[in-house]
Amino acid sequence: QVQLVESGGGLVQTGDSLRLSCAASGRTFSSYDMGWFRQAPGKEREFVAAIRWSGGTTYYADSMKGRFTISRDKVNNNVDLQMNSLKPEDTAVYYCAAVWRATISYFYTQPNQYPYWGQGTQVTVSS
Repeated sequence: QVQLVESGGGLVQTGDSLRLSCAASGRTFSSYDMGWFRQAPGKEREFVAAIRWSGGTTYYADSMKGRFTISRDKVNNNVDLQMNSLKPEDTAVYYCAAVWRATISYFYTQPNQYPYWGQGTQVTVSS
């Protein structure tokens, strides 16, 4: 199993940057594909980005491409989400999630495909 704890959220202004971090514990963390999701008030949880267990391949939701970057540090068991050019519509609780490394060619993008979740960190972007 793996335990996840997010950090780095906060209140920023439009156009600012923010870096979220997800600290993972568990001996086999390096064998998990990792994802970031977000959930705004009154909306469903939506996929943001994912990264392979090897760290070699990433995948992004269309609206995040070019602004967000997911990365992982297998030595320190962290998965980060660098967010640039933030907009008010990026306001949400951001969650990291883990799933045992997939043997498929595509990424999991649905929340119910990830069995392990952190508690979330709030990101608020003011206009």
